[in-house]
Amino acid sequence: MSVKVAIVYYSATGTLQAMAERLERTAADAGAEVRRRHVREIAPQSAIDSRPEWRAHVDAVAGEPVAAPDDLDWADVVLLGSPTRYGNVASQLQQLLDTTGPLWSQGRLADKVYAAFTASQTAHGGQEATLLSLYTTVMHWGGVVVAPGYTDPVKFVDGNPYGVSHATGADNDAPLGDPQLDALDHMVRRAIHVAERLAA
Repeated sequence: MSVKVAIVYYSATGTLQAMAERLERTAADAGAEVRRRHVREIAPQSAIDSRPEWRAHVDAVAGEPVAAPDDLDWADVVLLGSPTRYGNVASQLQQLLDTTGPLWSQGRLADKVYAAFTASQTAHGGQEATLLSLYTTVMHWGGVVVAPGYTDPVKFVDGNPYGVSHATGADNDAPLGDPQLDALDHMVRRAIHVAERLAA
């Protein structure tokens, strides 16, 4: 049976969306069954409308499937993605995580493989703290954190052993480069490989 990979993330302006789409393609190429799910937008419309790129992204993903706790239950591998919010998880994703109590109490989120990805405007804008915040929740669930570490030469290029991160720049528009794309590919392949070993 193929490994089931859920990519559950929040993206405000499209960076996390692009990262999630890359993870989806690589996981599918590796033979996994994949669910890519963005979390529901809960910000006030006035806040969204204050930034044209935010409004454009909300409109662009309006027809895509929205994440639910069932997606976490279904998966063997869960890849969690959030932009940094003062070094923490975006409230939109945190709201979903806060609804997982019933699954947690039944042990249904334990013993799965978890890894995470993030983005911020600057290279040290809270990226590692955001990833560690996500892993704190995973540890409460009893999940198996499979951070990429320095397990491949690509990790010495992107330089983040905790997950995958991207700096979008002052104008929030720097595209993903080869270091980030290679790191995303490595992270998802490693997570699938570890899930296969656990299943065996």
